[in-house]
Amino acid sequence: MTVKKKTDPGLRTPTLSRRGFLGGCAAATAILVMPNAFAGINRAAERALALHHLHTGERSRVTYWAEGSYLRDGLQEINHLLRDHRTGDQHKMDPQLFDLLYQVQARIGCRGEFHIISGYRSPKSNRMLRNNSSGVAKRSLHMDGKALDIRLSGCDIKQLHRAAKSLKVGGVGLYTQSNFVHVDTGRVRYW
Repeated sequence: MTVKKKTDPGLRTPTLSRRGFLGGCAAATAILVMPNAFAGINRAAERALALHHLHTGERSRVTYWAEGSYLRDGLQEINHLLRDHRTGDQHKMDPQLFDLLYQVQARIGCRGEFHIISGYRSPKSNRMLRNNSSGVAKRSLHMDGKALDIRLSGCDIKQLHRAAKSLKVGGVGLYTQSNFVHVDTGRVRYW
C-alpha cells in the first residue's frame, strides 16, 4: 500500500536570509567565546555566605549549597533574611544571586560579610521608594527576587563593582553617593 503525502499549498519551506544566517553565526560565536562566569564554582564542596541586613540588624552565615545541590533550609533562611524590611513580606530569591555573590567574593578574595541594603521589595515598598526617588525602577527586579543592593565588608565598592561586572552576569550598578553596588540576574548591563 502506498501512502500519498498531502501537501498544503499555503505552507512553505522557510528560507534563511543572509542577515538571519550571519546573525545566527554571530550569536553562536558569542556563546562559544563567552567566558563562563561560574566556571569552577562546582569544585567547592559547599557554598556559604555571611550576610548582614543593615535595616533589621540580622546576621547569618548560611550554607546554601552542598553535595551538588541547593539546600532548601539554607535558601529559606536567606529568603527570610532578605525579606522586605518595611512590610515583612518574603519572596523566593533567585539562587543565582547567591552564586553571583559567592563568585564575586572569590574573585576579590575578601572574606567579609555582605551588607544588604535592599533585598526583596514588595510592590508597595517599591511604589513608596519610586515616589521619593528618581532612581527606582517601576518594574524593579527587587520585586522578583532577582536583585540586591550590597556592600562587602573590607572591600571598596569600586572594586566590588569591577568584580561583579567581570562576571558578565546580569545588571551591575555603582551608586557612589549612597555607597552600594546593585547586582541582579536580569539581562547584562552596567551603570
